[in-house]
This record gives sequence, C-alpha cells and structure tokens, in this order.
Amino acid sequence: MTRMQKFFGATAALALSAGAAMAEPALIFDLGGKFDKSFNEAAFTGAKAWADETGNSFREIELQSEAQREQALRRFAESGANPIVMTGFAFGDALGQVAPDYPDTKFAIIDMVVDAPNVRSVVFNEHEGSYLVGMMAAMASESGTVGFIGGMDIPLIRKFACGYVQGVKAVNADAEVIQNMTGTTPAAWNDPVKGSELTKAQISQGADVVYAAAGGTGVGVLQTAADEDILSIGVDSNQNYMHPGKILTSMLKRVDVAVYEAFTSGEDLETGINVMGIGNNGIGYALDEHNKDLITEEMKAAVDEAAAKISSGELVVHDYMADSSCPAE
Repeated sequence: MTRMQKFFGATAALALSAGAAMAEPALIFDLGGKFDKSFNEAAFTGAKAWADETGNSFREIELQSEAQREQALRRFAESGANPIVMTGFAFGDALGQVAPDYPDTKFAIIDMVVDAPNVRSVVFNEHEGSYLVGMMAAMASESGTVGFIGGMDIPLIRKFACGYVQGVKAVNADAEVIQNMTGTTPAAWNDPVKGSELTKAQISQGADVVYAAAGGTGVGVLQTAADEDILSIGVDSNQNYMHPGKILTSMLKRVDVAVYEAFTSGEDLETGINVMGIGNNGIGYALDEHNKDLITEEMKAAVDEAAAKISSGELVVHDYMADSSCPAE
C-alpha cells in the first residue's frame, strides 16, 4: 500500500478500485506555474500520485492570464471532465458564474468558499501551521529579530503572517517580526528577484530567520537567505531539499492531499466546505534529513506539544480572516 493510500485508509483504496469507471478529472493551476516549488506544485504532486496509483490520466492547464479562468473552467466542463479542481482563491468569481451552468459536474476550489451545490470548497488553517514554524523561528533566532515575506497582499497571506507572529511571540514576547508583502497584483506570486531584495532588506534590519509565504517568489527568498547564511522557512510543499542545512523547516499545507482526495472521489466528490488543519493532518511542518540537524529535541518537543494543544482545542490560534486583526502585533 502506498503512502497516499495509507493516509486515506480503506476508503481511498475502495474508491481507487472503482477509478477506471470515473470520468477524467482536470486540474487548473493558478498563475505562477505548475512547477513553482510551492502551492501549484503541491497540487500537481497530488494529481500525479493519483495518476500513478490508478493508471488513469488527468487533464491540466497552466493559466497565462486572469482572463483565462472562466474560459478554462467552461472548456473542461464542456468536454466532460469531472471533477474539475482549481488552485487558488482567484478562481472564486469565475467558478461562481460557471458552476450553476453545469449542475452535473463536480468542482473543487482550494483557498476559497463558493456556495454552490456542486462545489467543494477546501480551506486550510494556515495560521495553525504558521504558529508552529513561528515558534521554531523564535527558538532558532540568535538576534531576536525574524522576518516574514508574503506574496500578494491579501487577507489570506495576512492570515499566514498573523499565525507566524503569534508563534514567535509565544516563545519570545520581546522578539521583533519584520513583515513585507511582495505586491498587490498576481505578479507578486512569481517575482523571485523582489523576494531576494526584500530578504536582503530584512537581513540589514537584523533578521536571521525569514519565513516566505509567496509562491514562486519564495524561491528568491530561500536562495538569498542561503547565500547570506541565515535560515529560511519554506511553505506549502516541503522545500527543505532546496537548500539543505539552510532551511529551518517548511510549513506544510497539504494541497497535494486535497487534490488527491478530490480525484479519488471522482464524480462522488462530497461538496460543501472542507477545512484542513492540524487536527486532520492537513497542516504541519517538515522534518527530514535536510533539516534534522537544525531542529533540536527541545524545539521539536515544544512544537509538537503546541500542535497537540491546537488539535485538541486547548490552544486557539487567532485567525486574521475572522476579523482582519492580529492581536499579537
């Protein structure tokens, strides 16, 4: 049995056995490209895992412009693809227009809630995972100053930042957290040069650990952090391998699992809101051979204890998107 099958257990295995009868699913990547080493690539990893296990194929498209969102959805729906999965909040308006026109097609959107009877809305508790890596950043920092670099300045990325600040402050109430957003347009997700510039600016202000939640822009953050001999924190996918010994950890947002589960369910995809967090293994942090020497037993114990408390409800991390505020700042 494969890792993904173990994750979902017998239910997934039964669904996979019926996979041959399913319509061909489709995956639409957001701007930034399929191989952004982060969000989009996590989605592709989940789709590929499904294809490798079932022997079935899926359709895909990488968007080149905002105008293609609705066009891609309608093209796949007209061709019989089912379910159709899309990555990113920016698909919300287009899906709201398209879903009612294809009531027999199931859709899954990641990072946005669309209220329609044939739509699964997958949202993540990114603030929980960001809290955990914030704790790690504070414990690893020697300067008492850490950084956060976000992609597009939107509430979702503020949610990452706020969780991170709370985790940092839980360890060191006097720590300083420098925050920068890359931009205000979708181009902010794929600007590694700007990510590098922001990283250098934060280093000049004393930051010795920088957390990137910026899609493809984060590649520039991680590279520059490694070049300047400070630690970085990856996001969405496990990015530890990109700079072994230089990336403290990666905040795992299991977009791969969300896509894999949607493809596995096929036309029987359960609709409604699906929340993935620490409690159901949708959020976590990466520990592997590439960063094991950076994570002390004390750090791991503290973070795992916090994760258990978050899972049980004993520890509640404030969600920026609940009221557009961050009490820890």
